Amino acid sequence: MWNYLTQPFLFISPGVQARKIDPWQEEGETWRRLRVTFPASIATHCPERIFYYDADGMQRHRDYALEVNGMSPAAHYTSDPKTFGDLGLPTRRRVYRRNPDGTADVGVAASTIAIFDITLS
Repeated sequence: MWNYLTQPFLFISPGVQARKIDPWQEEGETWRRLRVTFPASIATHCPERIFYYDADGMQRHRDYALEVNGMSPAAHYTSDPKTFGDLGLPTRRRVYRRNPDGTADVGVAASTIAIFDITLS
């Protein structure tokens, strides 16, 4: 969860590499994409991910391959942003298997997370 709650701030950590890549069309919107590579010093599901952002700058989803699950391709969607203090964070997360064309197989979520409250100090 630490990783989820500290992104995109985590992207400026030493050794993290981030670069823009071509935009993506989904849900009738164009989402900006960022390819991020994490160094071994940052614990992650995998070292490389692609993050998707909508026109308001809200992270909508990320793609990665789960190393702990045989490099299974995953599409991790975030939604229902809420404000905690001055920080806006998505409170719902759903992880789906990713199809070869990059789309998500939204039939059954492999994992779901709901955040109800966050205390900032």
